[in-house]
Amino acid sequence: MNIENIWNKFLNLIKTRLSSLSYNTWFSSSKLVEINEDAAIIIVPTIAHKKHLSESYMDIIEEIFNNITGTNFNIEFLLENEYEMVKKENVPIIEENNEEIGVPHNSIERANLNPDYTFENFIVGESNRFAQATSLAVAENPGKMFNPLFIYGNSGLGKTHLMQAIGNYIVKNTNKKVLYVTSEDFISDFLGINKRDKDGSNLDYIDLFKDKYRNIDVLIIDDIQFLGTAPKTQNEFFNTFNKLYDDKKQIIISSDSSPDDLKNLEDRLRTRFNWGLKVNIFPPDNELRKEILRKKLANMDFERHISDDAIEYIANMCSSDVRSLEGALTRVCAYSTIFFQEEITLDLAIEALKGTITHTTNFKNDIQKIQRVVAEYYNVTVDDLKSKKRIATIAFPRQIAIYLSRNLTDESFPRIGMEFGGRDHSTVIHSVDKIEREIKENKQLENIIKEIKEKLK
Repeated sequence: MNIENIWNKFLNLIKTRLSSLSYNTWFSSSKLVEINEDAAIIIVPTIAHKKHLSESYMDIIEEIFNNITGTNFNIEFLLENEYEMVKKENVPIIEENNEEIGVPHNSIERANLNPDYTFENFIVGESNRFAQATSLAVAENPGKMFNPLFIYGNSGLGKTHLMQAIGNYIVKNTNKKVLYVTSEDFISDFLGINKRDKDGSNLDYIDLFKDKYRNIDVLIIDDIQFLGTAPKTQNEFFNTFNKLYDDKKQIIISSDSSPDDLKNLEDRLRTRFNWGLKVNIFPPDNELRKEILRKKLANMDFERHISDDAIEYIANMCSSDVRSLEGALTRVCAYSTIFFQEEITLDLAIEALKGTITHTTNFKNDIQKIQRVVAEYYNVTVDDLKSKKRIATIAFPRQIAIYLSRNLTDESFPRIGMEFGGRDHSTVIHSVDKIEREIKENKQLENIIKEIKEKLK
């Protein structure tokens, strides 16, 4: 059997059975690598892909695959490193199935959702790929996967967009009742319970509150950290959370910090937030920032030409969040319009943004600069450092760059791993530990590290 031909036929057929969003998220980055007597092995990029494909798409995968091959195969989903291990040890990993859809009856307005926030217009890069994939998995199977889903990260990185995209997807494709609120909305509604009817009773308000927050299938609550200012409301949210969770209703929460860092919230709430899946959204890397700028320009239908170096400059000026990035682009476009400039050049972008942004660009001791300096020192490329190549002339410089990234920046192990081709945090820890050990035993390496640090200054 020609594996490549089989997989191309499979992709062409399954593409006709799915939305472009589902196909691009779950199948476009997957690959059939082996067919043996027992199984067909498909490499997938993340653990979320493994879980969701096996639980939600196994029936259709087996149907199409077996029709193409004329044989019943077990389907195995493996990460690339798992496949390498399987080849060495010959230990298969097999998974199972399930899926459901509904008939739409809810409305976007009733769910308090912004229809502009969809998966289709959420721009995906390495910094948010896992968050996007898990969010879509929840949207396709609410209440069954990753409950609660807790999305956290700094302001302006797309948390609200992803949460509302989940809600919009569920409203469009199922009959489930969805409600999106901020924590301030929840606090305000809870305080409304204290209102009294003419007879002095507040039972009607209590019933309205409970109906709004408990007679639903999906609760999406934004900026949960602000509940820290309202201890009585925390108790009510605790009861609401328990009711929804016990009824297997989907809960989606966002915050600027991980659950463990929300010290103003009660321990019992933080414990429950840890029951499901915690997903961190990182600041966009340079390539994603440029892609966001180009996509926004396309949506603006902006007729003026903008040079690549102007895009590069804006992307470097606004490295922390998407909102400031989009705001800077809007300012540059407005500047070119007001002063009748037909082309947005680097000089125009510099002039338009002069004095408006307090920024930290890529010209300090950040990961990208470390990569450039280490690559230059060892006469390799930054792409080599990010690649899967394991030859010593690349692997060792990569480990040094990872070590310096950990020691010279405040970035976490997962963030560093992401910047080096999406490596697992355990790989980063191993590289740091290895270089630390070798520095103690190898005076020459110690001097090399000092020399690279000097170049970084």
